[in-house]
Amino acid sequence: MISQEQAEGRAREWADAWNRHGLEGILAHYSDSAVLSSPRVVDILGDPEGTVKGKDALRAYFDRGLKGIPDLKFELLEVLTGVDGLTIYFGNQTGRHVAEIMALDDRGLVSRVSVHYGPG
Repeated sequence: MISQEQAEGRAREWADAWNRHGLEGILAHYSDSAVLSSPRVVDILGDPEGTVKGKDALRAYFDRGLKGIPDLKFELLEVLTGVDGLTIYFGNQTGRHVAEIMALDDRGLVSRVSVHYGPG
């Protein structure tokens, strides 16, 4: 189980990497076989399942998102812990609230993430 302090540290590192638009820094948080599900996958990639599988696919998806949203910025609002992961709750550059529910593998890397958006 991840402690609150560990979860907050990881969340800060994760948000900082996104705010720097540092693709490799972002990807460092994910396992090679990570799976991400998000409504944005539908929007950005046109994939009706909304799922990206594997680090190479994540790299392409994140890179496309970073290039398409040059003013992308995340503001951490809250970090929640669970038995096998954490949830990062943040606001983005538009003020929209987002929750990323992350399962961690035995090395502490994100193995699965489900992204949920508030209205806006």
